[in-house]
Amino acid sequence: MVFSSITFLLYFLPVFLTLYFLADVKFKNFIVLFGSILFYSWGAPLFIFVILGTTFLDFHLVKWMHNSQKNWQKKLLLTVSVCMNLGLLFYFKYSFFLIDNINEILHITGQKNIVWEKIALPIGISFFTFESLTYVVDVYRGVHAPLKKFWNYQLYIILFPKLIAGPIVRYHDIADQITNRFEKDGIDNKLAGLYRFILGLSKKVIIANSVAAFADKIFQSDLHQLPTSSAWLGILCYTFQIYFDFSGYSDMAIGILKMLGFNINENFNHPYTANSITDFWRRWHMSLGAWMRNYLYIPLGGNRVTSKWRLYFNLWLVFLASGLWHGASWNFVIWGAYHGLWLVLERSFLLKLYERIWNPVRAVLTFFIVVIGWVFFRVDTFDNALTFLQRLFVFEGILPRNRFTPELIFYFVLAAFFSFMGLSSFGKNLSARFYKEIYSTKEASVWAFITLVLLILNISFLASKGFNPFIYFRF
Repeated sequence: MVFSSITFLLYFLPVFLTLYFLADVKFKNFIVLFGSILFYSWGAPLFIFVILGTTFLDFHLVKWMHNSQKNWQKKLLLTVSVCMNLGLLFYFKYSFFLIDNINEILHITGQKNIVWEKIALPIGISFFTFESLTYVVDVYRGVHAPLKKFWNYQLYIILFPKLIAGPIVRYHDIADQITNRFEKDGIDNKLAGLYRFILGLSKKVIIANSVAAFADKIFQSDLHQLPTSSAWLGILCYTFQIYFDFSGYSDMAIGILKMLGFNINENFNHPYTANSITDFWRRWHMSLGAWMRNYLYIPLGGNRVTSKWRLYFNLWLVFLASGLWHGASWNFVIWGAYHGLWLVLERSFLLKLYERIWNPVRAVLTFFIVVIGWVFFRVDTFDNALTFLQRLFVFEGILPRNRFTPELIFYFVLAAFFSFMGLSSFGKNLSARFYKEIYSTKEASVWAFITLVLLILNISFLASKGFNPFIYFRF
């Protein structure tokens, strides 16, 4: 079950919220936990036992670690927990990728291939693995004490709004809210959460799905014969698709959590208005960036290293890991290395050079770099990615008339407007109105009408078009 489905919108969410709002405070967390288990089991009934089993083991490992008096015992239990979580992630997500690459080498050397059946990937495994890791590391570092009750820990891991597509919520950011959020759970939070959810749903259904339909047609055509104009149209549509799809899901998750009384950090901040790749990663998937910084980059030495080359190596390694986190494919590794390379170049000299360039030009240049990187993210193989990159710059062919339709123009302009609105003061003010925390009676009435209209439009789109891709199964 995904947020942008008729089942979720008309059945699951209304029933869940009704039960939650009517329940006594002491039962609210149990309703959220039961709803989260049901939500995940709907699409992955077998894998729910993997999550329930690992959360049970992890809770007790961390509890024993916290109560241990000897440092070596703490380190041992930390190691066991980390290895268990990373081992599960590797087994489900990367084992076939590793065996496939080993078989390539064996084929070259004339050896017999290893037989290994491809394993189904549990939905959202990368997200809940990272959150399990942040729990044990935060407790080990003394950032926050562990939760006293197993059911509360399981709720942190399996909390359904963030389970399948993030944001990645670090334990110390939400720990106190699990048991102590109800006094602040007022009408303002519920209204802000509802409006945020509908805005996120609109990003996903109205904008992302619409431009995705055009992108898919182009990427599914013969790439070797693709006109340059069509190639640019395809990658730009995908650039908008992945942003509105991912940020839309983040908005929906943040919105539902607000309705439940939780407040978590933002995940996107107008990333396509960034004026450098460094700035882009302060704005794009911010929860992943924060996780990588706190749990990988800083332990590697961060900015405290004495050698610039070690600093550059740390940056590059973090982004290689970030690329691999997104999927078991060399194209994702290359995408991570590509961004890591630009970050290293900016740290070494480009940021100083950028200071001499007019900011709008820097934003255009950064956007161009990001768009080129998305080729490796979207195209399935390295050879096809190179072919597509070639078609971007051969300047052959013209855009077929049947592709350049009024519908395409409308959604493309709509996506571009909301992508770049942060470049102007008008756009920033408009965005601030979208994401307010407290509304006056008049504002609440206006937004209630707008969200009702948007909800009807979203349901109409879903019912009539039947095109609703979910790009996070690989995560």
